[in-house]
Amino acid sequence: MNMMRRIKSIASGRSSFSDPGGSSSMKRIKVEENNDNKEPVESIVAENQNIVFTSHSNVQKKTAFSTRTKSLGFEQLPKELDGMKIKDDKTYHHEDKVSNPVIANCNGTETGSIISTTIGGQNEQPKQDISYMVERIVGTGSFGVVFQAKCLETGEIVAIKKVLQDKRYKNRELQIMQLFDHPNVVQLKHHFYSTTSKDQVYLNLVLEYVPETLYRVLKQYNKIHQHMPLIYVKLYIYQICHSLAYVNGAIGVCHRDIKPQNLLVDPQTHQLKLCDFGSAKVLIAGEPNISYICSRYYRAPELIFGATEYTTAIDMWSVGCVFAELLLGRPLFPGESGVDQLVEVIKILGTPTREEIKCMNPNYTEFKFPQFKTHPWHKLFSKKLPSEAVDLVSRMLQYSPKLRCTPLEACAHPFFDELRDPETCLPNGHALPPLFNFSLQVLAGVSSDLIQRLSPTNGKK
Repeated sequence: MNMMRRIKSIASGRSSFSDPGGSSSMKRIKVEENNDNKEPVESIVAENQNIVFTSHSNVQKKTAFSTRTKSLGFEQLPKELDGMKIKDDKTYHHEDKVSNPVIANCNGTETGSIISTTIGGQNEQPKQDISYMVERIVGTGSFGVVFQAKCLETGEIVAIKKVLQDKRYKNRELQIMQLFDHPNVVQLKHHFYSTTSKDQVYLNLVLEYVPETLYRVLKQYNKIHQHMPLIYVKLYIYQICHSLAYVNGAIGVCHRDIKPQNLLVDPQTHQLKLCDFGSAKVLIAGEPNISYICSRYYRAPELIFGATEYTTAIDMWSVGCVFAELLLGRPLFPGESGVDQLVEVIKILGTPTREEIKCMNPNYTEFKFPQFKTHPWHKLFSKKLPSEAVDLVSRMLQYSPKLRCTPLEACAHPFFDELRDPETCLPNGHALPPLFNFSLQVLAGVSSDLIQRLSPTNGKK
């Protein structure tokens, strides 16, 4: 379908829509272009020292496109879009080589199936036989399946992500997850390999089990026609930024697929954990990366413009999209295609200038865009919403990647001052989850002023 036909289809509201997460055509991308096959993660050394601030915390369906444009004062897509050249969805096939796997005795993923394997045996750790009984499937996708299981030896409930492997390649997700140790990143307990009767090899990642996702939590509020309480919005967005201060800043990994479905939530403590690092990668300056990455609703504009030398700032754009979605109760940029996604962004942020386009992708040469003015952020949200919330959203959703706030800057924003107040607790009276345990890695090179603003003593009463 050519560009004009796609635009007419979008404008008439005939485009199909099936995935509330904005990834109906998105395959699990763990693959890179030909020059994107180096693995620098082995050279990264994680430190175990932590600095802890003493604190109380330690105790969607889219409406028709024509309707949406009318609501913002636009009757239809302008003709200028006919000449736009935006990369459409593509699938790449290039991964990294893997060593010979250790195979487990596996009887499938049906409820009641038993999976037996051996763990340990490295770094002077004793080998230990361990078995898991499959309890239920909790997620499926082109990457494989995630199921809840019970350790028969200890009774511990875990999540096991089972991913099909090509014997010629290694799995970047495993290598990256082995670097992490953070309260807001899902914990990798161990891993093993299993085979099928057809000699297919699967990598099994045994992860800590967290019962809910932010996507399902928001969906429950939408069902009862209520907005998420602001205290929960603050808690969840703060913890996402806390996790990225570690993942992006300290470890140097870009997640590349932040969305509500990849954010786990404990409904009792409201602790949030970032998960699913199947698209994650250590970004090296000067080395190209694929631009078709990240689920569409949360995809940064530089990716839509085809940039291959982007930064971890694409994750902060995704956080801004999630933040706005929690405030609105629906996705902020629900595009149905690459072109439509950019249109949704332009309708809010206005037409990017030549300078902004060069900041996103210096190699992009097409500058024929419809001229839209910036839509005031405060008009998108409820008048009851604090101005600090609107300000933080606007700081995350900037065309220029360098102008977006960093995860630590976001954590220090006044919107989160309530969390720094020692008197603040959950609506049920329980203490907040740990929020201020920043590692020395995260705070390395940070100004004393920013550290002071991150401290819980900075809370307003």
